[in-house]
Amino acid sequence: MRLCFLFCVLSLLAPLGHSQLQGPSGPKGDRGFPGLPGAKAAEDQDYLDYLEYLDDLDDLDYLGHLGHLGHKDHLNQDNDSTSSEFEALKNSIAKLELAVNYDFIRKAGQKYFVSYKERNSFSKAAEFCSQRGLELALPQNDEENNILTQFFGTVYKEAWINVNNKKAEGNFETDMKNRPLTFTKWGEGQPDRSIGDTGCTKVSDTGVWQVTKECFINAFIICEL
Repeated sequence: MRLCFLFCVLSLLAPLGHSQLQGPSGPKGDRGFPGLPGAKAAEDQDYLDYLEYLDDLDDLDYLGHLGHLGHKDHLNQDNDSTSSEFEALKNSIAKLELAVNYDFIRKAGQKYFVSYKERNSFSKAAEFCSQRGLELALPQNDEENNILTQFFGTVYKEAWINVNNKKAEGNFETDMKNRPLTFTKWGEGQPDRSIGDTGCTKVSDTGVWQVTKECFINAFIICEL
């Protein structure tokens, strides 16, 4: 009986040897869980350099936008909407790089108001901004208008704004490039039609606009970008 049992076992082991051909592949397994995010590209450090500044401005929404977009353009170069989003992002970064050079900064929508909190005449104010590739500040809504008043100190509470100073070129209702004003905050009796030729527009601490013929007075210089 034992001899028969041993013979049967040896007979069964032979087909199980290493000489047996490999069987067909089994079905493909399910996709695994996504791996952990890889290390950020070196150039992403440029974004992180703005973190402290953005915190000071309480501008976390902007930072969140950076995180959402990331490097989409590298993932899908053919996606037009992605490319345009990234171009807009780069433009915002370029603006921010300019803005941080100033002592006083306020963000309003997609623009920045910047200043060294210096005061001068209207012509010097317009020249100051133009030499830096910027324009004299011009609010486009109530929010922006109110933001300008944040630049004022306890004593001086007026700033020049980018309204055309030549009455003949739009009757004080265009900007310095003769573009019609889309938002105004004129005080009572303004713009002053009695001003014959040249009049410069300033905004007060209450947000009210006023044209004055005294363009030589010193008011705050605020540029926008």
